[in-house]
Amino acid sequence: MRRWLIGACLASSALVWGQEFKLGSTVTDFTVNSLEGAPVHYSTLKGPVTVVIFIATQCPVSNSYNDRMNAVYDDYSSKGVKFMFINANVTEPPEEVAQHARQHGFHFPVYKDVDAEVANKFGAQVTPEAFVMDASGTIRYHGYVDDSMNISRVHTQGLRLALDAVLAGQPVQHAQTKAFGCSIKRKHAS
Repeated sequence: MRRWLIGACLASSALVWGQEFKLGSTVTDFTVNSLEGAPVHYSTLKGPVTVVIFIATQCPVSNSYNDRMNAVYDDYSSKGVKFMFINANVTEPPEEVAQHARQHGFHFPVYKDVDAEVANKFGAQVTPEAFVMDASGTIRYHGYVDDSMNISRVHTQGLRLALDAVLAGQPVQHAQTKAFGCSIKRKHAS
């Protein structure tokens, strides 16, 4: 047990040390892949407000948010917000991600983060986990979509509140919330 705990702490430390994008920092260009394997650059998709959300196919928590993510996308893309939904799990191949998106009727494209490199840059740990950037690329919000997997128990819609604030040019009142869900499955270090 003690070895496992030490290993987990070292792995977490390595992720934090490799994290480039933190709350208040500016996101520089990064590359993900379309589900067909073509490279896609953040710089070509970002807008006046950009949202990056890490999602999964096999995570029950992430899947409980499928309809809510469609709704957020529908409600805010019409206001000029750009979205990047990213699957970073090395255990979920692009074909599975594409099938999952079709099966759940996603209104948005999903991108693949090969080897979880982008997740590492953001320090993303779970699915779903959201980041909101303003026009300058500064991360203004990091955390949950909302505060309960069970939609009937939601009290705070963190992502929507952050988007409303950024769109209005206001500070985000709760810029950091605790995202919860299944851990992002990364490659094991050799």
